[in-house]
Parts: sequence; C-alpha cells; structure tokens
Amino acid sequence: MTMLDVDALRAEAAVDPDPVPTGAATKTTQIIAIYGKGGSGKSFALANLSYMLAQQGKRVLLIGCDPKSDTTSLLFGGKSTPTIIETSSRKKLAGDELNIEDVCFQRDGVFAMELGGPEVGRGCGGRGIIHGFETLEKLGFHDWGFDYVLLDFLGDVVCGGFGLPIARDMCQKVIVVGSNDLQSLYVANNVCKAVEYFRKLGGNVGVAGMIVNKDDGTGEAHAFADAVGIPVLCAIPAHEDIRRKSANYQIIGRPGGQWGSLFEELATNVQTAPPLQPRPLDQDGLLGLFKPEDTGGNVTLMPATQADMRGGTYHERPSLEVIYDEV
Repeated sequence: MTMLDVDALRAEAAVDPDPVPTGAATKTTQIIAIYGKGGSGKSFALANLSYMLAQQGKRVLLIGCDPKSDTTSLLFGGKSTPTIIETSSRKKLAGDELNIEDVCFQRDGVFAMELGGPEVGRGCGGRGIIHGFETLEKLGFHDWGFDYVLLDFLGDVVCGGFGLPIARDMCQKVIVVGSNDLQSLYVANNVCKAVEYFRKLGGNVGVAGMIVNKDDGTGEAHAFADAVGIPVLCAIPAHEDIRRKSANYQIIGRPGGQWGSLFEELATNVQTAPPLQPRPLDQDGLLGLFKPEDTGGNVTLMPATQADMRGGTYHERPSLEVIYDEV
C-alpha cells in the first residue's frame, strides 16, 4: 500500500458519521429491535406492547429471536409455537416447502412467530438467527404490510447473529430493557456500545429509549438512561400482581385494564420516540450508578506477585540467555 493510499484511508476514517435522524420514520413499517438481559422482562414487556398496539388498530408482527422462544408463549397463554428453524429443517428433510401458515399465528390482531434456536451444544444460536431471517426473506418478509415489526433479541449474547438488526440496518431503532441492577444495565450499555460501533462504520440505527422493568424506585435504571442520553419510555413497577400475572402468561396490556395505561403510554412513546445516538458508559461509570457497598465498587485491585503465585518465596533465576562479549 502506498503512502497516498494510507493518507486517503486516514482522511476517510477521520470523517464523522452523519448524525442520527431525529424525525419521524419515513418507511411505512417501523422495525424496532428490543434488547435486554435474559430474565429482564423484555419478552413480557414486548408481548404486552404488541397486544396494546394491535388494540389501538395497528398491524403488528412480533418476531421472537430469543432461543428460549418465550415471547410467543407469553402472547399465546403459555402455548409454544413451532419455530422457523425446527419447522424448516423438518420440512426440508421431508422434501416439503415451508409456508407462512406453518410458523405464523395470530391473537387479537397480533401476528407472531419464533425463530427458535439449536439444542444446547448442537449449534450456534447466532447462526440460527441469521438462517431464520434468510428464511423470512424467502417467505416474503419485505412485502408484508405491517405498521410495526417488533424483534425480541437476547442482549447478553454477543455473537454476530444477535447483532444482526444493528449491524445490517434491519431496524430503524433499538429499545433496551433493564432494571435497577448492575447486570441488566451492563447488557443495556453493551447494546448502546454496539449501536455506537456500527454508527462509526456508517450504520443508521439509533436507540429510541429504555423500558425500566421491575422498577422498585431505587433509581439506578433512570440514572443510567440519563447518563447515556436516552429517554425512559415506560417504568413498569415491581408489583406482585404484575409478577403473578406474567408468570401465569396473562396479558395485562389491555385498554381499560388495571395496567392498561402503562402500556398505552409505552405504545405512544414507542411510536414517536426518535432514534438517538447514545453515550455508552465505561465500567467505572456503570459502577458509579450504585452505592459502592452494594456493588463492591470500593474494592481495591491488588496485583499478585510471583511469590504469591508459588505460595512461598520467589528467587529470580539468572537468565539463560547467552551474552557475547562486544567485538
């Protein structure tokens, strides 16, 4: 490579990416990827959000991209649906063609399907996600007429397939789900880092905001959202009634219901929130959201010595290198 080529590459790398669009989405369909740590309640929030959007007259497609396949279970009262990956494999072995009615099901206006994933130790979950979206494209994904396509992604898996919507600009915006605990906020911060990374490579995806789930009022999740520069779209309280109904696969995002106003607020904010460019925190910044006694933030790192590693004294041995006299 010549110096001229090197200078050209450096000049190109020094150009800042275009700012994240702040206006309303221009495409007919808003495709939104929701990320969260396993167990953070993203599937619960997403199932209820999709149900509320449908009750408001929107055409909604919910796609579960978590290998646990719990998104549609929440929507369909605990019933599991055939996943795209397992169904397409079975159909292929039988020499049959996969049809949309084999994998997509409806409830009260919500269309839903699961990509699925491999058995433990029998394949790569990220590769399964990629294969699932390739299958969706063959089924006509780009020709479907929906107002919203909601993608439920596991945030604490960092292999490439799970970052597909961000890496390939498959969605217009991302929403993160977290609670007032360090681990879920670590995952939310990691997702913000992914958005920032792909923005620098020319990507256009932004973060629309955060859903705070199991909110006990301690404030760490709100502080995180403020620190990275994204809004809180909704705060779902840590309430026993919500926990119990979620565990029993009950939809609580119903207009006029006890918790309906929460999901009406969330639906409104999801529709109107623009994609923003977040400011991810470093590890010390994350720890700073919590009291040191709660996280171990007051622990001092003590370097280990060779004597420590041997469990006793350590005498440095002379080098075996042969040293020649200077000529």
